[in-house]
Amino acid sequence: MTEPQLNTNCRTSVDLSELRLGDALALLEHGDIVHKPNAGVGPLAYVQNILDGLCAISLRDPLTGLFNRRHFNSVLTREIEHVARSGNSALLLMLDIDHFKRINDQYGHLAGDQVLQAVTHCITSCVRPRDTVARYGGEEFAVILPDCKVDFGDVVAERIRKSLAELSIQISPALQLQVTLSIGGAFAPVWVRSTADLWIESADIQLYRAKAEGRNRVCINHPQILSVSAEEKTMLFHPTSGLSPAWLDNSIETESIPPIEEIKDAP
Repeated sequence: MTEPQLNTNCRTSVDLSELRLGDALALLEHGDIVHKPNAGVGPLAYVQNILDGLCAISLRDPLTGLFNRRHFNSVLTREIEHVARSGNSALLLMLDIDHFKRINDQYGHLAGDQVLQAVTHCITSCVRPRDTVARYGGEEFAVILPDCKVDFGDVVAERIRKSLAELSIQISPALQLQVTLSIGGAFAPVWVRSTADLWIESADIQLYRAKAEGRNRVCINHPQILSVSAEEKTMLFHPTSGLSPAWLDNSIETESIPPIEEIKDAP
């Protein structure tokens, strides 16, 4: 069954009194990400501003202002396809605040929120404007660095780790906290058809490794160097090639890493 097509050439007037915009305006009013639409513009522009604002909210985490997991997954899928076709390297970093639960338990969730916001500012100040920074969930963040050379990726990850380790987070006039990050990273395989899930899994393995080795450190899975001929590229991306996604992994063996439960319960 085909979906009905919207006639974009049709011009119609908009009576704002007939639209139920209360809930939408309330979301924009209390959100810190976008501004409330200006009612002084024309009706069509006003509604368009509301739609644009709601779209912006749907892609952002309300506490940190970072992109949310929905937008992150979309960017990641596009980027891994671009890497496979172009051969340009890209790095995915997964970052987790060490012992974050202790902060919430000892100082309260408001203090935890302040720590999350401080970590957000630290990460975004260490990367390029073109990089995508997202709150992946809870105390975990993710960064996608397109066109990222191996040496540059190592430098950026270590810059983030060191910057946060040296930062004192002012919670109240009488309380300052210092936190650290464990960072795992993986480069997307070039000239290889893979998936976003496999890329995340590879970066997660390195994150668990950083946790297991003592936290407050960076572990990155560096890519293998491939030489692919023009004929092989054509075979790889031909619609009828029938090739399934693949992942090249020169990282440590996954069985050498303790179970996630042991890592989380470690002191």
